[in-house]
Amino acid sequence: MIPETRNEFDVKCDARRERIREAAAVAIRELGELRSVRLTREALDTEVARIAQENLHRFGCDLVVQRTADGITRFLIKVQNTGRRYDLIKSFFHRSDALIPRTEV
Repeated sequence: MIPETRNEFDVKCDARRERIREAAAVAIRELGELRSVRLTREALDTEVARIAQENLHRFGCDLVVQRTADGITRFLIKVQNTGRRYDLIKSFFHRSDALIPRTEV
């Protein structure tokens, strides 16, 4: 691959990755709002599907709910074409200072 093509490819990947991060931040905020509401598993799954459809599907990603044996619920972003999964908080929220809500003192 010639260097100009490689750089163009890298720029496109970086731009796509940044858009996914922004969509993930919106998903995190919406999921955070659900924490204060008591939901059944079915209602939570419905809301997760809605959030994924509105925010992540256009980037080829899906939102997966992972429930652990100790009762903890984790949210993962799954890339549809590769099947790779990324922890929503660890992989996307903490990588960009612009996505972290700031508190004023």
